[in-house]
Amino acid sequence: MEKQQFINTGNKDTRSGFGAGLSVIGDENPNVVAMCADLTGSLKMDAFAKAHPDRFYQAGIAEANMIGVGAGMALSGKIPFVGSFAAFATGRVYDQIRQSVAYSNTNVKIAASHAGITLGEDGATHQILEDIGLMRMLPNMVVINPCDYNQTKAATIAAAKHVGPVYLRFGRPGVPNFTPEDQVFEIGKALHLIEGTDVTIFATGHLVWEAIQAAEKLAEEGIKAEVINIHTIKPLDEKAVLESAAKTGAVVVAEEHFVAGGLGELISGVLAANKPAPVEYVAIKDKFGQSGTPAALMKAYGLDAENIVAASKRAMARK
Repeated sequence: MEKQQFINTGNKDTRSGFGAGLSVIGDENPNVVAMCADLTGSLKMDAFAKAHPDRFYQAGIAEANMIGVGAGMALSGKIPFVGSFAAFATGRVYDQIRQSVAYSNTNVKIAASHAGITLGEDGATHQILEDIGLMRMLPNMVVINPCDYNQTKAATIAAAKHVGPVYLRFGRPGVPNFTPEDQVFEIGKALHLIEGTDVTIFATGHLVWEAIQAAEKLAEEGIKAEVINIHTIKPLDEKAVLESAAKTGAVVVAEEHFVAGGLGELISGVLAANKPAPVEYVAIKDKFGQSGTPAALMKAYGLDAENIVAASKRAMARK
């Protein structure tokens, strides 16, 4: 494994990647519109609002109304991106998403920022850790959880081109930016980052960089870990999951989400139905978050490279 293959070009927040992607598609496609629930600056939608004031709408603190208006815009031929914190963009408006977006299969893109434990100091009430489960259970819904600034920008552009509902999840803190700037994002296609034969680490979102660091630590001990970036939770790249698990015979899933309803349970279900393999979870096990810095919370809840290393060894021992 070549360590220099993954170079952090500087910590950048993924919400800024969304803002950059939104600006690109706003310039390219006059049908793209955007709406925000009084969090324009936090979601980095201000550049789009300034460039296209006739296509930006401020919904105020009325998220349910925002989803309904977005669905109406989609039915009129627009491509709406509706944005808020993930806690408000899913849990607060689940009924509207279920009925007006998923059931109606409208072309609405739900842009959910400040997701997961890394929201940090705002505490448990804002740190939604069940949003992936809520969204992936809905028919017609695509669920995307990119890992860094560059990938979030590319995912936003891809979401605009996809016809149908999309849930796009991203975060608040600066995280390593290491994927290619010129990448083309393919919905539903897992990315093999490191080839290995001893254990597979499936990671999503902020945990992808931690998985890379874990693989490097394992390599120092002679353990060859395969790292796969699952940026699209739904549709899941089942072929990539099954082929890698068959090769290594041991699996770790790392995610900034509850175990319940998350990527780990999804992958476990795929393996159980096709070719079972031992699976270890690096995720949050049935407890709410708390106030703290993102880095301190990631460590406190075991969402780091050290815990991925430990989980990899447990999975290998169960072969």
